Order: sequence, then structure tokens, then C-alpha cells
Amino acid sequence: MKVLLLFGLVAVALAGTTRFEGEKVFRLKPVLDKHVTLIKDLARRVQVDFWRPESAELVTIDIDVDIRVPAMYLDMVYTILQQNDMDHEVLIEDLQATVDAQADNHPSTRAHSYTKYNNWDTIRSWIASISSSNANLISSQVIGNTYGGLPMTVLKLGKTSSANKPAIFMDCGIHAREWISPAFCQWFVKEALSTYGSDAQMTSLLNQMDVFVLPVFNIDGYDFTHKSDRMWRKTRSKNSGSSCIGTDPNRNFNAGWCTTGASSNPCSDTYCGSSPESEIEVKNVANFIRKNKSIIKAYLTIHSYSQLLLFPYSYTYKLAADHSELLKVAEGASAALRSLYGTSYTSGPGAATIYPAAGGSDDWAYDEGVKYSYTFELRDTGRYGFLLPESQIEPTCKETMLAVKYIAAYVQNNLY
Repeated sequence: MKVLLLFGLVAVALAGTTRFEGEKVFRLKPVLDKHVTLIKDLARRVQVDFWRPESAELVTIDIDVDIRVPAMYLDMVYTILQQNDMDHEVLIEDLQATVDAQADNHPSTRAHSYTKYNNWDTIRSWIASISSSNANLISSQVIGNTYGGLPMTVLKLGKTSSANKPAIFMDCGIHAREWISPAFCQWFVKEALSTYGSDAQMTSLLNQMDVFVLPVFNIDGYDFTHKSDRMWRKTRSKNSGSSCIGTDPNRNFNAGWCTTGASSNPCSDTYCGSSPESEIEVKNVANFIRKNKSIIKAYLTIHSYSQLLLFPYSYTYKLAADHSELLKVAEGASAALRSLYGTSYTSGPGAATIYPAAGGSDDWAYDEGVKYSYTFELRDTGRYGFLLPESQIEPTCKETMLAVKYIAAYVQNNLY
């Protein structure tokens, strides 16, 4: 009876997990207006998942388009591409095989590891344990709960001295399927605590400034990617008048909200929400930053993929008032990152560098007065996309640390 019950539970678990057998990820190369029209028409006709750019509305000439195509539509897609002479390549031959291969070969345990993609339960336990590890360097604060009732805990790193030290705010995991992002926030906390006292730059930073770290922003969505659908992107809130779930939290900030590069369709992956800050997760973060605006000097948000270091604006092509300085810092940070393994990053304002997108957190933070606001798009450029293997967590985090430390040092040296 126990064996039958066990098999029954396994069957239920498997039945609730989205599978991707036979699905492929294509890179399309539109060079004509008819190619752009074709891709947009394809998106209307069949259910394809846009990896880059994030929706059909953002497709333009001469920008590569990465899309996930369900197995049942492959023959049709191949035929359409061939009939219209659109250059393309297959980035991922079998998505499920790539999902399965993302984890390294080490046995999986519930123990937290900085070189594995930890699930939410493991991260939550880690937050509790790391928060109590060194009272002189780290403390924690719950800034609110998610739609699903999970606590959003901000870790505060810094040598205890005064209550109003200047600070940097960093969040990870706004988009649920971008697993390398929360992995970096955890890595950053580890490095900050373990190198304090031995690394002169980190010691100076934590003596003079505090760093607020939100390890996972979109906890409900991240948890869902581990338990049900690896490719989920949005939050998990219910939308009034629609059966479609979730809002894109990085289209939900009050920065040119829903004007460009965002959708008013609740079924879209770039759905902007019913109003600015309609998502409780976004409101919690916005409230925290507003409350601490006088001390927060930099805002860093970590995403993937594409190897980009972006800054405002994304909701308009207008250059930010501090454009020249923001570009200089971004290029310096990108050079620091590249110095370790040669990984190349492109720097620039979001709209002009990739595509216009309203409602982003970095634009909002900048407009709120946080001058040094940056979005990282971590590895890679498409070979694995959102399924970066665990073997790349360590090198990705090590090189990204150099860029973050470069920005932090610049901010620290320009506080007054």
C-alpha cells in the first residue's frame, strides 16, 4: 500500500509539471519588413514563447529573435521560414533534454550550494541561517509578502556604525525563469561576508556603505518554475476578468507605464498589470526604496540573458540627464567583467541598445532620484538562454562580482 501511495504521489507530481519534449528554440534573423510581419503573424497564429525580445510587438528588422516552438508546430514553422527565405538557426534542439542537463552531475540534496540552482525552500532556509551568521555585518528585514503569502526578505550588508549610511540596493529574480540571477545574489552575499577584512575594496565598501540585497524578487514565480513550469516568467497573481495568470513585474513600475514595449493583454508575458504597482511584490520594493530614498545611491537589478549592462532609459529614446556618466561607469564595469574570462558585454541605454520597454525598475529608480541605476543581463547570448548550466554559475558570478564592485567603488568615491 505504501509503495502504491508513493507511486501515486510521484504520478501526481509529474502530471503537474510542464514537459518540453521535442520543443526547439530558434533564432530568427529578420532583415526585411515582410520578415517582421511574418514573425508577428506567427505569434498570433500559434503559441510560441518569445525569449528575446520578450514579445512579438518588440520585433524589428536586424534584431535577432529567439523563440521557443512547441513540437506540434515545428513542421509548419520550418515550412514558413523556408518559403519566406528567412535566415535562422536552431539554438536548442530538444528543450526538455536541455532542461534535464542544466543541473550538474553532483547528487542533488536539500543543502544550500552556491554552485547550484537552489529552490525557494532552500533559499529561504539559507536566508534565515545567513542572517544570523554575523550580526556585525548582516541583518534582515521582511519588506512585505508576495501575492502567495511568501516573505520578501531584504538582507542588509554593512559594518554596523550608523543608521543612515549611504546604500546600494540590489535585487535578483524579477523574472522567474532567469535562474542565474538569484544565484548571483546569493553569491554576492557569500563573497561580501567571506572577504570582509581580507579584500580591501569590499572591506572599505561595507565600512562606508550598506548593501541591501533582495535575493529573489518574484518568489511565487520562481517557486513555480521549480515545481511546475520551468519557462514561467511572470508573477502568479490572478487577473480580474481573465483566466490568464500573472503580470510582468518589470513592466509594472510607474515609469512610462504601459506606453511602449508592454502589453495590456493579461495573457501576454509582458502584461503591464491593471495599474502601476498593481503587483504587491512591485509595491513592496517601491515602498522600501521610497522609504530609504535619501540613502540609496545606486540600484542594481540582475536579469538574464544577453550579456548587457543597461541603464535608463528604456521607456523613451530620450537620453538620461546623466547619460555620459552612466555610460562611462557601465563601460568601466563591463571592462572589469571582461578582464577575468574575456566575456563581452554591451553597454548603453535600454531603448537604444535593445528595444523600448516601459515600466522597468531601473527607469523608475532613476526617476525617483537614484542616479546610478543599472540592469545586468547575465550570460549567455543564446546558446543556453534561460537554461545556463550549473557549471557556469561560478564563472558567471565571479566575473559579475568584478562589475558590481566596480560600480560600487565608483558610487562610494562619488558620494559627496
